[in-house]
Amino acid sequence: MKKNITLKITGMHCVSCEKITVEELSELSGVSDIHIDVGTGNATLILDDQQNGEGDVISAVKKAGYDAVIAGSMPINGGNEEVISVRSRLVGDGQPFKIKLGSQIEADGKVYEDQTGKYSFEGKIKNNKSAEFIIPENKPEMQKIVEKLGNTATLAGLFESVWGNKKDVAVERIESVNKVVQPNAVNSSEISQNKRLNLSLFGMHCSSCANIIERSLKKVPGVKQVNVNFAAEKASVVFDESLSDSGALIKAIKKAGYKAELIDAKDTDYERRKREKEIKSYSKKFWFSFILSLPMLYFMLLDFFVIPGKDVVLPYIGIISLIFTAPIQFFVGAGFYKGMWSSLKMKTFNMDSLIAIGTSTAFIYSLVNFVIYFIKTGSLIGIAGKIPELYFETAAFLITFVILGKWLEIRTKGKTGDAIKKLMGLQAKTARVIRNGVTQDIQIEDVVHGDIILVRPGEKIPVDGQITKGSSAIDESMITGESIPVEKKNGDSVIGSTVNKTGSFEFIATRIGSETALAQIIRLIEDAQGSKAPIQGFADRISAIFVPIVIGLAITTFLVWYFLLGATLSFALMAFTAVIVIACPCALGLATPTSLMVGTGKGAEYGILIKGGEPLEAACNINTIIFDKTGTLTNGKPEVTDIVSFENIEEDEVLEISASLEKLSEHPLAEAIYTYANEESINLADVKDFGAIPGHGVRGIIDETEYYFGNRRLMTDVLGHSITKINRRLIKLEEQGKTAMILATKKEILGAIAVADTVKPTSREAVEKLKKLSIEVWMITGDNERTAKAIASQVGITNILAEVLPEDKANEVKKLQTNNKKVAMVGDGINDAPALAQANLGIAMGSGTDVAMETGGVVIMKNDLNDVVSALQLSRETMSKIKQNMFFALFYNVIGIPIAARVFIGFGLVLKPELAGLAMALSSISVVGNSLLLKYFKPNKRNFLSIIAPVVMVIVFTFGFLQFAKLSSGMESQGTINMVSVQNIATLNSFITNGQTKINFSDANPKLFLGANSMPGMLKAKEGTLLLNNNEIIIGYKEAEMMKKENLIKGSGDTLINFFGLSSVKVVGILEPTGTIVDSYHFVNNATLSGLTSVAEVRFVTEKEIIKSFYFDNGVNIPEKFKTNIQGFDPVILGTKQYLPVYIGSGEAKMMIDKKLISKVGDVINNFFGNNVIVVGILPETKTILDDMHFVGQGFWLKNNY
Repeated sequence: MKKNITLKITGMHCVSCEKITVEELSELSGVSDIHIDVGTGNATLILDDQQNGEGDVISAVKKAGYDAVIAGSMPINGGNEEVISVRSRLVGDGQPFKIKLGSQIEADGKVYEDQTGKYSFEGKIKNNKSAEFIIPENKPEMQKIVEKLGNTATLAGLFESVWGNKKDVAVERIESVNKVVQPNAVNSSEISQNKRLNLSLFGMHCSSCANIIERSLKKVPGVKQVNVNFAAEKASVVFDESLSDSGALIKAIKKAGYKAELIDAKDTDYERRKREKEIKSYSKKFWFSFILSLPMLYFMLLDFFVIPGKDVVLPYIGIISLIFTAPIQFFVGAGFYKGMWSSLKMKTFNMDSLIAIGTSTAFIYSLVNFVIYFIKTGSLIGIAGKIPELYFETAAFLITFVILGKWLEIRTKGKTGDAIKKLMGLQAKTARVIRNGVTQDIQIEDVVHGDIILVRPGEKIPVDGQITKGSSAIDESMITGESIPVEKKNGDSVIGSTVNKTGSFEFIATRIGSETALAQIIRLIEDAQGSKAPIQGFADRISAIFVPIVIGLAITTFLVWYFLLGATLSFALMAFTAVIVIACPCALGLATPTSLMVGTGKGAEYGILIKGGEPLEAACNINTIIFDKTGTLTNGKPEVTDIVSFENIEEDEVLEISASLEKLSEHPLAEAIYTYANEESINLADVKDFGAIPGHGVRGIIDETEYYFGNRRLMTDVLGHSITKINRRLIKLEEQGKTAMILATKKEILGAIAVADTVKPTSREAVEKLKKLSIEVWMITGDNERTAKAIASQVGITNILAEVLPEDKANEVKKLQTNNKKVAMVGDGINDAPALAQANLGIAMGSGTDVAMETGGVVIMKNDLNDVVSALQLSRETMSKIKQNMFFALFYNVIGIPIAARVFIGFGLVLKPELAGLAMALSSISVVGNSLLLKYFKPNKRNFLSIIAPVVMVIVFTFGFLQFAKLSSGMESQGTINMVSVQNIATLNSFITNGQTKINFSDANPKLFLGANSMPGMLKAKEGTLLLNNNEIIIGYKEAEMMKKENLIKGSGDTLINFFGLSSVKVVGILEPTGTIVDSYHFVNNATLSGLTSVAEVRFVTEKEIIKSFYFDNGVNIPEKFKTNIQGFDPVILGTKQYLPVYIGSGEAKMMIDKKLISKVGDVINNFFGNNVIVVGILPETKTILDDMHFVGQGFWLKNNY
């Protein structure tokens, strides 16, 4: 037989305890439908006693580490029925909104008593529940609430909170009410299984990640509603507990590539710890990758500048870069791979996809080239320079920049959770209840409806309720923001978490737990803050379109070059890599946080705190602003404004008597009067027989005369005076927003003192500035309309919302928003917090409560309303910078992709991947530089530098980008890189030195020709063939690339006309790069060589596998580039020795200096290849083969006659 078992478990402390217990119970066969409430320790489950007994259940709980007892057991016969019927009824306008709940249980069966005396019931149970909603007219929003309650778990939850969820009719007693049958009855057994769960998420990088998690959760059985907030990094899930649980939700998120944790609502420090952990994690990753990237920055600079140690370092660049990049790629960049994999599973793309593809392409391509080089040469280091085609630094820098952007982004995120934490901190922890005549302190969670609670002076009121005994003044500023305490008496309502000031009183608890005003404010803030900020997903929306387009372009580039244009694999793959790298918008990660860092920093200088992207975006569209009155437009502190004398008494005497009485009073206005008297140096009199008259004022005897000081009711109800004569004067004061306190004796009214909350000096000026910005200005207050108009007229506001209850302020904001207004709310109290959160932009005054400041998107610290105007101006300029940064982040992609795809190769514009990475660094530099212009912001002044500089930056960086392309082209035409083994180098050296070389010039650039009837076997054709016939030519890789850029040839198969003495010659092949002098040669057969003209004799000799070249001058063949440098070759006599002059090319000279063969011009070298020589000149750099030559005269005799 199956039973409903109720357990009472002790020892559980948290959700993890609950989870452990559920897991242990789940392992028992025959146990199902387990529900545990860790807060109360109550648990219910269904047990099949034919498989396990109640003792087994207790043992399972003990195995989990806790104690339990059976609190109830009821057999299940399948005849139970539970129905909720719902109806609504309209009442007159002004009537309160009410919910009437009824429950009636009908049992048809028998009650049995077992041997232990425990009762059980067998039969059919029918539980009829009814809910009636009494709705005031003209309150359509209440009807929406009713509809929501009737279709969610909330209604069933209301029944459980009132009567519990017990099924044991032997002990349950419920008052029956008439059942109301409704056609659309709701089955509560289904409703009550719905549960809302909040999860904290980890690992999201963009809004696409949020979409992936959302889609993953929706696939979990039983999930009905999902909302993932990327900005808050939280997920709210509504699911059917009978079909799923928290473990399944967390597992789904983990499967999607992310992490999640259950949020413990009682852990108010959770969000801070989580944020600090994330900041620390990204900080470590950035510094780790940055430090490892620094050597590669040095390596990149070697291509552009003469830096010490260049020749020593060049051979080791490849292996060092590989060792340093690998941990960056696979440790720091692991999150990008996870993100890409998650997006691919969901058939979408995100920022992670582009970063992972770009860095992987650069890394894998470099790794493949490194391995190929090692296979060909047998060396892990460059033999005569750096290993070619390695772009490890590109991958390293891209990841480093993106991590930096993410780190800055997290640091600048608004701490929305702090507002909730501070609100929770306001709640009282204990309550002093009176039960059965005994006063006892209990935990706030144990307070129930109807408890009588005692509150003493200075204590917090634990929950909402109604005073049943006593009176007091209560400081409600934490809730209402109003500075003046409110007088409360028998029958008045009190608000939980407010502070009792003067007297003791008792009240009955009417709203507890989540029902209290403070709890509702917390819920309203959570709901309003749950909306997603569009600006935070802007970069990802771009990526969603941009990434697949870029990938498509890169693939198209490869296919066109390789298959249609016949380029080699390395050429096409290099173009593919360059497109992917140039298109990686790493600066997008910096665009928002850098502007926020500078903008918020600048705001802090002016006392303006801006919290992230959402308020910035909202500020750009604000056309309506609402000011709370107290503490915002006014000072929030009562001051004496008027002293009035009605009889033959001086005003100073009115002040003296009144202040003397108020000196002993605890009334909130007493301090203002007493302080004012001290400031006016009024001598106060001694008061005898002082007493307070609750709700009316005070009394006391001064110089044998009894005086009374208080409100109108004190005059009329206590003293019986008529106030008809002075009423007009009192009304005039009240119309000015002032509170009048009257001084009288038992015989007559003597005078009055008016106290008011005065307007801030800057309020009117700020309102006028806002109107000039075409912003509609409103004032909202809980004061009566007369007082509200008085204050509004002083500051120049014509739009007034008066007599607005604290809980209705957010609704008033909503009403304005429904009229297509973008609303900013300015306030300072906790009661303003929901409105601040509801508004498009919340602006909190720094003089207000901590919660208001935390909830506001902008905080004004100096309490100057002019700063509200400055905040709007700064926000708009910062938002403008973010948009400009987005442009800079993508600008290089637009102009760079065609160059990277080698569309403009004919114009000499070729972007190599490593320079593509550096170009991406330029985009990051432009983003940071543009953000720094915000430092020149000044309120109410145009920042012309910020307007002009971006235009200049576009021009400068575009020019720099094109120079990169030209430099990249030049880098490809140079070649100090080896792609062949040491053994093959020796063979190639022999091939060159044993053959006949001719030299000629074209536009002052040298051209080398070598006669060879056959080509060495280690040489490979990049294009065409290696077979030579008459009038055919094979061109080295570097020379061919240069000729292509000069449009002399397009590739193999082209014919050259009038080519250095030949009428025509056909290009039959282009060599693969070797990194040797072969790359600069033209090869023809010996017959064709005889027809080529030559301007000089060039000879070669090999020294330690390195070719040394010598250019022999005959007096008329000095190269055009050196005609002013080479002065002749007459022998030089030093002592008894004769030395032959030698001029050395710049590259060769540098090598000889590094090897300490020479140090300067004028050095002599004995037996230099069989000659005594003197260095008479080091020639300027030409970036041609001439830089590696020695220039000698005809008298120079080369050893072995090479």
